[in-house]
Amino acid sequence: MSEIIVRGGTVVDADGRRAADVAIADGRITEVGEQLAAGGADEVDARGLLVLPGMIDVHLHFNEPGRTEWEGGATGSRALAAGGGTTFFDMPLNSTPCTVNALEVEHKRAALEASSICDFGLWGGLTPGSVTHMAEMASAGVVGFKAFMCDSGLPEFPRADDRTLFDGLREAARLKLPVAVHAESEEITRGLAKAITGAGAREFMASRPLVAETEAVERALELAKETGAKLHIVHMSSGTAVAMAVEARRNGVDVSIETCPHYLYFDEADVERLGVVAKCAPPIRPANDELWEELLAGNVNIVASDHSPTEPAMKKAGDFRSSWGGIAGAQSTLSVLLDRGHHARQVAIERIVSLIAATPAERFRLPNKGRIQAGFDADLVLVDSAKSFTLGAADLQQRHKISPYIGSTFRGTVRRTIRRGETIFSDGKITATSKGRFVCPTL
Repeated sequence: MSEIIVRGGTVVDADGRRAADVAIADGRITEVGEQLAAGGADEVDARGLLVLPGMIDVHLHFNEPGRTEWEGGATGSRALAAGGGTTFFDMPLNSTPCTVNALEVEHKRAALEASSICDFGLWGGLTPGSVTHMAEMASAGVVGFKAFMCDSGLPEFPRADDRTLFDGLREAARLKLPVAVHAESEEITRGLAKAITGAGAREFMASRPLVAETEAVERALELAKETGAKLHIVHMSSGTAVAMAVEARRNGVDVSIETCPHYLYFDEADVERLGVVAKCAPPIRPANDELWEELLAGNVNIVASDHSPTEPAMKKAGDFRSSWGGIAGAQSTLSVLLDRGHHARQVAIERIVSLIAATPAERFRLPNKGRIQAGFDADLVLVDSAKSFTLGAADLQQRHKISPYIGSTFRGTVRRTIRRGETIFSDGKITATSKGRFVCPTL
């Protein structure tokens, strides 16, 4: 017998849409169809709303354990839920210690099980010295391994030199798990940063030019081709870099392409206007038209937030040189895709579902996630696609109310987020009473 029926909405999956009800029991979808019998079930009125699979954010930094004063699982997962997210993958570097072995994976798992209201997976770290620990991290359930090709900003998580990256990709191929890379050239970025004396927005962006990204992307693709590994290139900032990865994919490289909402929403002029709140690496580029073209052509696989918050004191007004580089945006990914994608560029809702739910689940082999089908987890987000709202600082669920999106008006409003059958966010309020669960890939 169904416990809940989501009634009368337009159900959208990656492969189509239809007017239908969704029946839920024991946290799973039991049936999708028209005018399902109630049988005593509680009903959620979804008339006039889109019913989408819950967003899976494959790239964010909740910094737990160890740096929860920046952001922890409690506040971060609430922000994600408010933006329509039900599952996330936490990156390995901002927690203390970093997750570069199985013991630290287990520590992070326990911390997030105690704090997060969303389901979650974990990335393991690929750093010098961690290759010998990759198998044990795989056994602990990581979704893959993250490597920096440039300075990560944290000395405890050093960059992967070419030999480390090659060895790590080879081991990841054996383990049948992907390697995610932050692709920027250390040699280029370090040299330019030393040569540039100013601390303004233009000087910072000049210290991380597009060639630093494309050179590293080319190198990562070549190493992935040689090792046969699954490669995931995170936060690609330009259409040029995406096109390189697409060409490699045509030539047999198993590569997935991720970009972030801030690269789709902002441009270089916005960075100068907003200041250090919009500092990130790679930096936001002068224009994003080519990146949108690649997304519209179907070449971008995943959009993830790269939510990378910190304490307000580490965002020093006017000082791009020493300020923390990271954008807090876990709550705004779906808003950007609905407003700038669906409404402004006619991106189909089905395509958006693929970018934020279906493809993340498929690429990282999450069983029973990313689809609205019988047998899948009842992870849903109900959206009023026509209703606009202006994001205020008070609307943010994250720990520190700092975001470049504050003051932006978006068309498309998240009304309700359901995680495994439980409503965890509804009409502006967090309603969760239970915690999220650890998820790991099927191998």
